[in-house]
Amino acid sequence: MTIQPLELGGLSSRVYGVLREALIGGLFSPGERIVMQDLAERLGVSVTPVREACLRLVSENGLEIRGGRNIMVPDLDLARYLEIRMIRMALEGMAAELAAVNATHDDVRRLADIQERFEQARHVRDATTAGTANREFHFGVYQLSRRELLVRQIETMWVSMGPILKVYHEEVSTDYLDADEHVNLISALAAHDGKAARHALLRDLERGGEGILRHLSMLQEARRALVQG
Repeated sequence: MTIQPLELGGLSSRVYGVLREALIGGLFSPGERIVMQDLAERLGVSVTPVREACLRLVSENGLEIRGGRNIMVPDLDLARYLEIRMIRMALEGMAAELAAVNATHDDVRRLADIQERFEQARHVRDATTAGTANREFHFGVYQLSRRELLVRQIETMWVSMGPILKVYHEEVSTDYLDADEHVNLISALAAHDGKAARHALLRDLERGGEGILRHLSMLQEARRALVQG
C-alpha cells in the first residue's frame, strides 16, 4: 500500500480518507510521528488539508497531539489495546452474528478464498499480504451484516487497531495463525448460525490477542525496568 497524490477538490476530506485508510491498513507504526510537510508533498497538496485531516483523526483517537504540536500515532500500550479489543468484541461479534443471516453460498466461497490467501501469506511470513488478507476477510464478514453504521464504527476502531496489527503481523511470535477460528466462522456463516458466528469471531480476537498481550506485557515490564534502572 502506498500514498498517491490527490486531485484537487474537497482536499481535507480526501486527505482524511487517505490517512484513515493508511492507519487501518497498518501503513504507520505505533509511536510514529506524522510529518505533515512530508505527507503534503507526497499527496501533492498544501499542509492545511493535511493538518485538518490529522486533527479530525485526533478527535477520533486514531492520532494524538504531543508537546502541543507533534501529531503522533499512539504508542503500543497494554491498557489502550485492552479497551480497543473490548469494544471490537462487542461491535464485531454483533456484525458476525448478523452476517450469518445474510450470507449466501457465493459469499461463503469468497471468504474461503480470502482465507486461503491469508493462510498462505502467514505461513511464508509475508506480513503485508497477510495483513491485507486478514482485513479483507474480516470486513467481508462485517459487510454482510448490512448495517452501514455498525461497519463504520468498526472501521473507526480499526483506525486505532491498524498500527497494532502491523506489529502483530511483523514482530509477534504466535502459534495461532488465525486459521482455526476463521474456518469456524466460515462454517457458521454457511450454516446461518449466528451464535456460532459470534463465538468464532470472539475466539479469533481472543486467540489472536494472546500474542499481542504477551508482547505488550514484555514491553511494559521493560519500560518499568528502564525507569527504575
